[in-house]
Amino acid sequence: MVEIKVEEGKAPFQIPSIKEPCFTYYKIIGDLSSGAPPVIVLHGGPGAGHEYLLTFQGLWRDYGLPVIFYDQIGCASSTHLRQKAGDRSFWQEQLFQDELDNLIDHLDLRHDPGFHILGQSWGGMLSSAFASRQPRGLRRLVLASALASKELATRGTRLLRDQMPPEMRQALDEAEERGDYESPAYKNAVDYYFRKHACRADPFPPAELVPAMKNLSEDTTVYRTMNGPSILTVDGTLKNWTVIPRLPNITVPTLVYNGEYDTSHDIAQLKLSSREGYLSIKMTASFGLWSSKSLFTDCTGTC
Repeated sequence: MVEIKVEEGKAPFQIPSIKEPCFTYYKIIGDLSSGAPPVIVLHGGPGAGHEYLLTFQGLWRDYGLPVIFYDQIGCASSTHLRQKAGDRSFWQEQLFQDELDNLIDHLDLRHDPGFHILGQSWGGMLSSAFASRQPRGLRRLVLASALASKELATRGTRLLRDQMPPEMRQALDEAEERGDYESPAYKNAVDYYFRKHACRADPFPPAELVPAMKNLSEDTTVYRTMNGPSILTVDGTLKNWTVIPRLPNITVPTLVYNGEYDTSHDIAQLKLSSREGYLSIKMTASFGLWSSKSLFTDCTGTC
């Protein structure tokens, strides 16, 4: 059995427009000196934190691949920047690319054996954009419940919304028309959608998801500014996001997968999977990692 070694740290992260010192919290499972390329795991949200993805620490135990988790700037155990709430010019993709570059350099991962990247949801969006720059050291890419563009994701969401009960569709439409997302009817509809397409665990929520829900509720700065008021209403800086023009620049082997009931609809996967490996995992949603733990780690560890 491979020894479980855990290391935690903080990588200083200098942001030109922020006077205070900032840092990125990270956790390493395994031994970076083992000779195997580590897997850097990028969480979703934005703002969910890394904890809900800890099932991937099994990549070290089962495949000897060290795993690097980290909390993106603005959430969980990394520096929070609540003073930047609503600052659309600040909360952009480039900030998170710079942070990932900084973490890779801090851990000195550019040289052999290099590193793999696994991104889930928004983390997958960021991962594909990062990979399109052909960063030195990147060996493989895994995109879990990611999407090629928000426009495609919105089309997929509309198809899933159309399957909801009429009164819930009406509540969503009325809330978006008024710009009022606090009504019980709207929140009930969002909860219904989340439990059907994001996490189908029963009982709900599963213990693994609780930290992410806590992170997102305690500091809404990043999620509200970049995404919007909920999983169903996107009006933030990611509204017009796309990686499609950059996809031809991704040259490393790539695995793309989603769940049968995923919020990241197949429509949003097509451009990502047209030139790479694609897998749809049955009976899972966006956060289906815990219902099929061995399958997720197996398809990732052998990609």
